[in-house]
Amino acid sequence: MELVSSEAEEYAAKFSSEEDGLLHALNLHTIKTHAHAHMLSSHVQGSFLTMLSQLLHPKTILEIGTFTGYSALCLVKGLQFGGKLHTIELRDEDATTAKAYFELSTYRDNIVQHVGDARQIIPALNELWDMVFIDADKTGYIDYYELILPSVKPNAVIIADNTLFHGQVLEQNVSGKNAIAMHAFNEHVKKDTRVQQVLLTVRDGLTLIRKL
Repeated sequence: MELVSSEAEEYAAKFSSEEDGLLHALNLHTIKTHAHAHMLSSHVQGSFLTMLSQLLHPKTILEIGTFTGYSALCLVKGLQFGGKLHTIELRDEDATTAKAYFELSTYRDNIVQHVGDARQIIPALNELWDMVFIDADKTGYIDYYELILPSVKPNAVIIADNTLFHGQVLEQNVSGKNAIAMHAFNEHVKKDTRVQQVLLTVRDGLTLIRKL
């Protein structure tokens, strides 16, 4: 299902701040070389992540699901001086691509990269989070959410990507393990009295969750 028309996406990109050179290069590289390039955060979504990070001005950011590094390079721009962004990626090949582009960034000293299973890495980080971005395997969203929430500061924001999952969550009978998992996550957050949330129809669905 086309949630947002390609014409609207192009128009939005035209009137959003341009990608910097590094983001543009990574965008093109991913599209040309990666079999799952559609998983890359778009120019508009990346601009939104950058602006939100700059508004929140976090000291600590956790990203679950690095992919090739585009979203991390967007989020890191809002860090406080001396702040850190921790990013976790399961796949070695994607982590290697991300690392190469992180090394080209002026924020390279602010990015801490982890490779492996987020379920094992998160409990060992021993941080309190100002901002979290979840964009990993969809069947793990509820686990990641419950793992991180105790370490999320009050009024801090969790951003969950793909919460509309290509429109499949809108079907009367949701099918497919990822769509089922995303619908279950949306229901889980909706019922959680510890947070306030809003699901935005940006690209494939972005849910902003504020810890109370």
